[in-house]
Formats: sequence, C-alpha cells, structure tokens
Amino acid sequence: MKATLSRNVERRAFLRSSLAAGALALASGGVESRVAAAFLAAEERRRFAPVKVARERLIRTVVGLRPYRAEGFVLRTERVGEKTVTHNYGHGGSGITLSWGVSEMAVEQARATGHRSFAVLGCGVMGLTTARLLQRRGLGATIYARELPPETTSNVAGGFWFPTSLHDPSKVDAAYVKQYKAACRVSQLAFQSLVGEQYGVRWMETFLLRREPPAVEHELPGGAHLYPDTIVRRDPKRYFGFKHVTQFTTMLIEPAVYLNALLRDYLIAGGRVVVRELRGPEELAALPEPAVINCTGLGSRALFGDERLVPVRGQLEVLLPQPEIDYCYLAGANYMFPRRDGIVLGGTFEHDRWTLEADPAQTATILEGNAEVMKGVRR
Repeated sequence: MKATLSRNVERRAFLRSSLAAGALALASGGVESRVAAAFLAAEERRRFAPVKVARERLIRTVVGLRPYRAEGFVLRTERVGEKTVTHNYGHGGSGITLSWGVSEMAVEQARATGHRSFAVLGCGVMGLTTARLLQRRGLGATIYARELPPETTSNVAGGFWFPTSLHDPSKVDAAYVKQYKAACRVSQLAFQSLVGEQYGVRWMETFLLRREPPAVEHELPGGAHLYPDTIVRRDPKRYFGFKHVTQFTTMLIEPAVYLNALLRDYLIAGGRVVVRELRGPEELAALPEPAVINCTGLGSRALFGDERLVPVRGQLEVLLPQPEIDYCYLAGANYMFPRRDGIVLGGTFEHDRWTLEADPAQTATILEGNAEVMKGVRR
C-alpha cells in the first residue's frame, strides 16, 4: 500500500514538473510541445462532478453526540475498587481518526499493569480497536457493551480522516499536544494497511476551501506530513469559486463497513461480546476480569463521574449515492464526503445539546450551505 501511494504521489509530481517543462517547450514547437500540450489538456480535463444537492434526494438524517472534553481525550490508569481501570475516551469528533493511535497507548498502559485478561467497556470504534490490539499481543479481551454495531455512536460518524474537533487549543499543554500528534501518526499508518473494499477505507482527494488566506499556508490538523500531495490552489474559476484552496489527500472510512469488519476480526480471533449495561463503577466488581479498559465515550460521564465530558451534537444529511463524485471538500461549516452508502453533508457542532432528534431547520441550513458551494463547480 505504501508503495502504491508513493507511486501515485510521484506520478502527480512528475505531471506537475512535466507541465512546467512542457510550457517552456511550446514556443519552440516539435515533440516537446505536443507532449506538453497533451499534459496541459489532461490537467484541463480535470472536472468536478457536481453533487446533486436537493431535498428530494435526501435519504436520511443522522444525529450523533460526540464525547468532547475541552482538555482533550483521557488516557490514564487508576484503581477503582478492586479493579485496575485504564481510560480511553473523550475524543470529540476524532474518534475514528485517532482510534488506532490512542488505543495503542491505552493498551500499552494496561499491559504495564501485568494483567493478562481485560474487560473492554464499549463496542464502538475505540472498544473494538482496543480489543483487537489486546488480541494481537496475546492478551485476553472480553467486550461488555450496551449497544453493538450498527447502533453505536461511531456508526453515525462521517468517517473522514482528519484529527480535529477534539479539544480546545487554549486548554491543553505541551505534553498533551505531543501525545496527540504521536497518536495521529500511529493511527494514520494503521489505516493505510486497511485500505480496500474489505474495510471500507480509501484515499480521497480533498479540498479545503477558504475565502481568506490561512495564517499558515500548509497548516492541517496533526501536521502537514500526514497529508500527501498537498498543493495550494489560487484559481477560483476552477476550484469551487474560492480564492484560497488547499488540496490534499487523506482517507475516507465507511463506518458501517469498517466497524462490522473490526467486529468480525475480533470474533474470528476468539473474542467474546457480552451485551449488558454498567450503571456505575460499583458494578465493575462483578466482572471476572481483573483489569478494565474503559472505552465508553460519552457514557464515562455517568459511569465514572467525569463532569468535564460533554456532548457536542452533530447532524448530518445523507443524499442518494453518486459514484461519479471522486473528491471531498471542507468549506467552513459545510463539508461533503462521498461514501458508497450516500453523499454525506455536514454539519453542526453544538456544545452541551443532548437531543438526538433531527432538527428540520438544520437540515435546511446544511442543504442550502452545500448547494451554495456547488454553485462554484464548473459545468
């Protein structure tokens, strides 16, 4: 996979260098000019198929509550009664994105306790990833969860690999930032090995659209090195009508496919799932495993009394699929991810709002905002 990605990046770099060289040769004519003209024509032919944003194409509205902490995710080990508990929760809007990296750190903390058998609380992306990493190390893992895929919060995520919306930059220290960036690196590499139909992971060309120039030209969440083939575009006629566009490549994960694949892998490797709800830390004592890894997300507020953990409500609108859409975009509050189960449009980010009911006014705003972005697509 790494070799394929490298070849794709090299091919694009070759195209850009050939375009520059060919442009100089146009004046002198000959073979060089014809080759350059062909490359220029290929570049000119790059068209963005328009997303058909219309209410009659809306197939569903989904709402999820992100487990957000201004201070960032929790990754620590403590004693709760007779149990050793390692916490792995509070990832805001980056649960899928950071899952392999933060879960790797949580498993290393848990393994350092010397225990060989663990209860994993939660069957969303963090619980499943944690359980798989325990299995890979030859450790026992039993998942305890109230809900299983497709009923978890992770199932209603957008699935776009982009580590953002998980902390308040003014509330975190240098040690946390270092940990966060390390988790980004580990997770991004892990997802590369899962690219393909089986896990519902693919590379996607993405466009970050701005009306005003960014403070730092190549600044992207987690570090520019995580986004291959980053290019700055300043051609509003060709790039959605926006003056400042950062083009980069990242991964799109289809939650329904991905979570089912993780659960399948866990069960094939001998894992066990117990469907039950834990209502308080005192119920941990009844679990047969001596150690626990807590991946309950927003449930940690009630289960472990974390009052700093709050919901951030997100609403998504899903349109009928369009297989011809081969790009993603981010434009302020508006974004679009073309998944096989539908075109995902967002979005909202509402702090401390607990309802999972769809808001018709937000549906209208999301459709209108993304329809406005589509006005800039060349026909």
